[in-house]
Amino acid sequence: MRWTPAVVSGFPQRRASRVGWLWLALLLLALGLCQPLQGLTEFKLGRFQEIPLIGNTWFEAALWNIPENATFVTVQAHTQYVNTTLSLQIPARGASAVGLDPGLLLSLKPRESMFVWHLQALAQNASAMSIILPYNARDPVPGGCSSESNLTSDPNLHLKYNLYEATLSFAPAGTGYARYRCISRWGAALPFCDMVVKGSRRQLQYDIYQYFLPEGDLSEKVLFTSLQKMAEVKKIEAHGVKLFSLGAQDETRVTLSSIRGQGVIYNVVVKDPVYNTSAAYTLVHTYGCSFTDHLDNCYTLKFFFMGFIILGCVSFILLVRTSSLGYDVVLTLTASLGHVGGVLLVACWWLSGSVIFSMLFVGLVLGFLFSSTIAFTPMGKIEVFQDDTVFWVSVSSLALIMPFLFYNCPRVLNITACGLVGSYTVVLGIHTYVYTSLAYITLNILKRALDDNFKAAYTNVPFQRNDYILMAMWLILAVSGMAFQFTREKDRPVFPPHPYRTWRHDRQRRETNILDPSHHTPPLQDRVRNALTTFKQFFVRPQSMGEQTPLLL
Repeated sequence: MRWTPAVVSGFPQRRASRVGWLWLALLLLALGLCQPLQGLTEFKLGRFQEIPLIGNTWFEAALWNIPENATFVTVQAHTQYVNTTLSLQIPARGASAVGLDPGLLLSLKPRESMFVWHLQALAQNASAMSIILPYNARDPVPGGCSSESNLTSDPNLHLKYNLYEATLSFAPAGTGYARYRCISRWGAALPFCDMVVKGSRRQLQYDIYQYFLPEGDLSEKVLFTSLQKMAEVKKIEAHGVKLFSLGAQDETRVTLSSIRGQGVIYNVVVKDPVYNTSAAYTLVHTYGCSFTDHLDNCYTLKFFFMGFIILGCVSFILLVRTSSLGYDVVLTLTASLGHVGGVLLVACWWLSGSVIFSMLFVGLVLGFLFSSTIAFTPMGKIEVFQDDTVFWVSVSSLALIMPFLFYNCPRVLNITACGLVGSYTVVLGIHTYVYTSLAYITLNILKRALDDNFKAAYTNVPFQRNDYILMAMWLILAVSGMAFQFTREKDRPVFPPHPYRTWRHDRQRRETNILDPSHHTPPLQDRVRNALTTFKQFFVRPQSMGEQTPLLL
């Protein structure tokens, strides 16, 4: 049987037709994939976008057109005080992060140009800000050598805080890589981990940055605006304050001072000195307090006002360190013991009349304020003062300088102490309603005395408009108060006479001198009895005088 040409020519035609339809289907499928998927919010690289979150409902977003030179991207989301879950799949398994500032790092596969991610607010509605940042092959990988997290690369900063300090920790970084270099079983490239080898290019540098929000401002709008200044490397270096740098041999954990009610943003920039490249971790923020607690939250902060009386300050430290009493109970006992200390000091002066003894305590209070101010300046951040012995010996020595410095001029010491300490307590009273960093001049010393770990904390506070205004007011009150007292006391004795001796002398004079009008003053008991009798007469109804007949004319 012969094979006709028609049959031979027809078979290739049908095959070509099928191949054409196949290519057309693939083209339509590719065009469909390039269009935004329904229900997904499109994101742009390097741009902050606000997200409305509904409690326990997943928000889905996607990123298209990822540049070919990008080898990995970081996705981060931020809320003011509501915990969220950030994940690359639903349900949240594997690559996911939970917190106020969760972040994920996605290593891109060859020819990968889009991905989808999901965000969920836990239990309640909230607003979030999110941004996606790209990095290329030479940029270091934030958290690329994570060993304590379930993430292969953990770009998150882990922040814990209490009343005294805040602890910031993060996973070491890795060096950059290309998309095609090394593929893991998850389809992602694996970074070279940071190696501590002298002279090796694997040594990376970590710079810790800090940015303070406006003092006393707890609004979400201000926070979201400030977040945009601390996400990208260039903006971090322009707006943030560099606290210190860590090398590859240093532990990736730092301790900072905690400031209750003060918003602060932290971020870490990792740098590769060989390629002169850098990358940023996921920023983290805190107010040092809780927005959701019913008591003692960010809106009802406490204040250590009575701690500045000597006995009150000492009793406050002892009660906190040796007992488990609640804060309100400790504050009540501190105030009570502080008043007892004030009465005892007045009684000692009234009975003994010792100017030196009384001015010793006045000088110690002034010296405490002086030493606290020195420790509040950059001098207090010197590394040697992290040793408790050196620190407390230095503080005590500076406090003792004042009584000895003014030994021969007690009136000057008393007026100076009243002017400076009294005006500072006015600033502290204002701090109850208007936040000011000046309160931490003395609060940092109390924190150091109450918490053994506070010595390792890096103490840094914002100095903004409120602080300049209150500092000017402090100086004006102090100078004007001292000037008024010096003017009033210039023609009077250097110090008042012995109170007890004066009282006893006046009493003897009244008893012996019959010409003294005070000699005829009744004793104290009789005066008290007469006063009580007069007071009782106001509550006694007058007795009836009997029947009275009107006068008839």
